[in-house]
Amino acid sequence: MSADHHADTGSEQRPNGSPTIRIGDVARAAGVSTATVSRALRGLQHVAPATRQRVLTVASELDYRPNLPAARLAAGTTDTIAVAVPDPATWFNATIVGALGRETACAGYDLLLSGVASGNERRRFIELNGVGSGRSDAVVLIDVALDETVADAFVAQGGCAVSVGLKTPALSSVTVDNVEVGFSATQILLHHGHRHIGLLSLDSGDSLNFAIPSHRAEGYARAHAKAGLTPNPALTVSTSNSWTQARRAAHVLLSSAGRPSAIFAMCDEQAFGAMLAARDLDLRIPEDVSLVGVDDHDQSRLVGLTTVRQHVAEQGTAAAELVLRMLGSSTAPPQHVQLRTELIVRDSVGPPRPG
Repeated sequence: MSADHHADTGSEQRPNGSPTIRIGDVARAAGVSTATVSRALRGLQHVAPATRQRVLTVASELDYRPNLPAARLAAGTTDTIAVAVPDPATWFNATIVGALGRETACAGYDLLLSGVASGNERRRFIELNGVGSGRSDAVVLIDVALDETVADAFVAQGGCAVSVGLKTPALSSVTVDNVEVGFSATQILLHHGHRHIGLLSLDSGDSLNFAIPSHRAEGYARAHAKAGLTPNPALTVSTSNSWTQARRAAHVLLSSAGRPSAIFAMCDEQAFGAMLAARDLDLRIPEDVSLVGVDDHDQSRLVGLTTVRQHVAEQGTAAAELVLRMLGSSTAPPQHVQLRTELIVRDSVGPPRPG
């Protein structure tokens, strides 16, 4: 069955009795393919200006009213990018997806967002969005790691994928140096004289090969080692990026007999929970406990949180640029972009209380 036949399905007449004008009619009248008509009408790239104008003129003269799904089918594309995130509701994920969506929308692509919180869900996501699935043209994986064998197979089949947060050789990626993130967050606390530094670690999410917590913990350990210290394992508590759960975890740290004088939280939302726990226990920040987070959440400035900014929206923009580049060239090799981070010093860090 031809693409034109697929594209021309629908009613034979409009409600006013006039014949239905289909994308194939516009293509024949303009002397171009249905794919070119589809791209020209949606303002997409790779259509010569003169050709675009000719298509627009013919479509206007014929009073063509696009059927978007049919036009996409005729063009052999979905103009959709599937996005996987562990939790779409978190600030970090929502900020990346928002920036990604703004950039890809300008190029004529829709986003199809999926929460992927387990290995089974990840496998289903890849199966649903495989090459020729008719569901998406590319995938973006945000903090969802693919096994190298799976990634290699996906690319070998012609799949287009970008990873954000985690680097896989076969896929284009956007990352930050998470070892450096952990190092700089811990180092400022050591610089202020803290020697008993607690760590609010992120749950590792083993089913998704979530390596970021271990990288940040490595930076935490390296900063200690540089200062001639060894971290106390008893001062590490793992929790989620939910401030409510982090609040409970911070209670454990701050209620212990050998409580830390400072805490490094692996994300700002955890740090917010630690702030609330300190308040619950009548501890002042930074007089009684210093605190450093990661991300530079929109609310971090309001609460005076010292944090390692990782330019979250820029990661979404960079991912969009990579995926659009790959969609525009089937031979584009993987490109790995590492964005900068920077320590933002505010009011939540000070010297430890004497005694």
